[in-house]
Amino acid sequence: MRAQAHTLEGFAAAVIVLSGVLFALQATAVTPLTASTSNQHIENQQAAVAEGTLAAAEANGTLAPALLQWNSSGERFIGSGSDGVYTGRGPPTPFGHTLNETFGEDRIAFNVEVSFRTPGGRGRTRMVYMGSPSDNAVAATRTVVLFDDDPVGDGSGTLAEVASDPDREFYADDTDDGPLYGVMEVRIVVWRI
Repeated sequence: MRAQAHTLEGFAAAVIVLSGVLFALQATAVTPLTASTSNQHIENQQAAVAEGTLAAAEANGTLAPALLQWNSSGERFIGSGSDGVYTGRGPPTPFGHTLNETFGEDRIAFNVEVSFRTPGGRGRTRMVYMGSPSDNAVAATRTVVLFDDDPVGDGSGTLAEVASDPDREFYADDTDDGPLYGVMEVRIVVWRI
C-alpha cells in the first residue's frame, strides 16, 4: 500500500512539473526575429557589409555622384518615383547598382538617407525608402563633402549655379561662403525581410 502511494505521489509530481514546462513554453514565443546569438551574428555581418559598401563607394568615387543625381527643376532625385525617392531599389547610378547587388539579392531591405546642416539645425532627405526598418535593423554612416563646383546630375550646372538660380533648387542649401558647398552624412539602414 505504501509503495502504491509513493508511485501515485511521483506520478502527480511529474504531471505538475510537465504542466509547468508546457505552460512556460506556450507563454514564450520563439520567432525568427527573436534575439539570439545567431541573430546578433547576422546583424553584425549586415552592419559590416553596410559599412564596407559605403567605404567602397567613397573610395571608388561613386558615393558623391549619387548624392548629386538631382533634378533641380523637378526637385527630386533623377529617375525616382512621384514622391522623389527610390522605392524597391537603389538609384540608377553605380552606387545604386552596388546597393542592389549587395543587399537586393540576399532579401535584405535598405533605406538610404542624407542629412546635412541647415541654418536652423539639421535637415534630412530620403534617397531610398523600402519601408520601416524592423527591430533588428542596423545602420552605417559616411560623411561626404560637396563643393560649389560639383555638377548637378540633371546637367543644369554646378551646385553654386543652382543655388543662385531662384527657379532651381537642390535638397541642401549652401552652408559655406567659400568653395565648400556642404558636408553630407549618408546613412544606410539595412534589415532582413
